Amino acid sequence: MAVMNRQREKIGEYFIGRVVLGDTDVEEPGGNISRVTYRFFGNRCEYPEAERIWPRWASGIALEKGEWLRWPANYQGAWLHVVQNSWFATNRRAARYGMEEVVHLDGGQISTKSGFYCALGEAVNGPGGYFGSNLDALADCISSSLGEGPPARIIWRNFQASQESLDHAFLDSIVGLMREFRVDLATC
Repeated sequence: MAVMNRQREKIGEYFIGRVVLGDTDVEEPGGNISRVTYRFFGNRCEYPEAERIWPRWASGIALEKGEWLRWPANYQGAWLHVVQNSWFATNRRAARYGMEEVVHLDGGQISTKSGFYCALGEAVNGPGGYFGSNLDALADCISSSLGEGPPARIIWRNFQASQESLDHAFLDSIVGLMREFRVDLATC
């Protein structure tokens, strides 16, 4: 199933396997059936909040910086899901497309792991940008030979705020990954 924008361009997709026609309700005069049920087999979206986010993406209005922050914090996982789904459905790769050599990340905006990836994706690739959704995906993005390569430097402002919101093991993993791939990470 394709998710389309108002210009009828594909912006997302979901796999639907087998579809089974279920019961039909009352046949109305003229042969129309008032309701038909179907059973779908395939991937189930684990982010029900995405249903409310997709219409915004489909509107055709450019996403704004920090727009993901306007949603409740419990929607950040769904926002990241929509970002990732749309990124790959529109034939982009796990890579940096932004041109900035220095990326600025505001730790004061980050309160969840999903929020970290939303903030990093936006900082690297602009509003609605993707740059990983977990540690392995982040490593893929940093090590990609596609796009512009990894950012030369990431300045993580308000790092202490991130330390207060996120667990230390997660932050240690992020910092270690940056070091492993020789991304200059400055925290302040």
